[in-house]
Amino acid sequence: MKWIWTGMALGALMVLQACTSETEPTPEAPAEPAAEEAGAWLFSSFHGDGETGLHLAWSTDGLTWTALRGDASFLTPEVGGRLMRDPCIILGPDGVYHMVWTTGWWENNIGIAHSEDLITWSQQTLLPVMAHEPEVMNAWAPEIFFDDVEGEYVIFWSSAIPDRFPETADRGDIRSTTGKSINHRVYAVTTEDFETYSDTHLFYDGGFVSIDASLLKHGDDYLVFIKDETRRPEPEKNIRLATAPAPQGPWSPASEPFSPEGVWVEGPTAAEIHGEVYVYFDAYMEHAMMGMRSADLSEWEDISDQLTFPEGSRHGSVLPITRERLDALLAAE
Repeated sequence: MKWIWTGMALGALMVLQACTSETEPTPEAPAEPAAEEAGAWLFSSFHGDGETGLHLAWSTDGLTWTALRGDASFLTPEVGGRLMRDPCIILGPDGVYHMVWTTGWWENNIGIAHSEDLITWSQQTLLPVMAHEPEVMNAWAPEIFFDDVEGEYVIFWSSAIPDRFPETADRGDIRSTTGKSINHRVYAVTTEDFETYSDTHLFYDGGFVSIDASLLKHGDDYLVFIKDETRRPEPEKNIRLATAPAPQGPWSPASEPFSPEGVWVEGPTAAEIHGEVYVYFDAYMEHAMMGMRSADLSEWEDISDQLTFPEGSRHGSVLPITRERLDALLAAE
């Protein structure tokens, strides 16, 4: 059965839209500028444990990222576990920015909010995406993507449900408070209007413990970058790539890992910048952002030594924006 969200965020967004002076968006508005038309790129991230909320940085070359607002938060968390980890932002065909995030470590929900300018946001609300699973352990690293094939938004995240996928039950980390294996797969819901949502369903199962899926349209194909969260018997903790002809699959077998060997990473996010695919990730044991780039998705260059991110930047997402939008963000500082 589909579920309907009638929370106050939709009303808040209506107020937000009524107060804006921008032209009313049309359904034909592009979801985002094409890679070759983007004047800049925006990186959304969190700091610390996510308690300070949404942080934004910008770049025109994909290498040097400069904090906006002096790295002060654009939005502080108010729902769930009152964290705002792993923020993912897209610009929808409705002309509105939509953001989802992890609300806490061991929640059965994710957060969602909307904005017309990336500065003023609607009221934050919870989406109870895993409330139907009484034993679910978490709902981590949600992302949102507009499926231009089906004409709907797909929101996907990673959850571990005890006794599911027994073939990898002994491969994940162990939660110390329960002694249970954290055996993740990627789940999703879809929506056309942020009022009615589909049932939760399995989005990606590559046959291994999987978290932090991130989508990118690349030509006529769709790429999903995903972390292999295998911990036992030998740790993987790396990034792999699968492809599909449509945003919701079916997915190819995952590639071999292409992130730096021996470095535990998470939170991949990708963008096409100047004709190449850039993939950034959080090297959480190194307390640093790292990255790779490729012109053909086969040969990957480690660009970590060329990257500059605001200190403390963690798992987030990259969004192409126009130069006009960047100028408005800079003026709002």
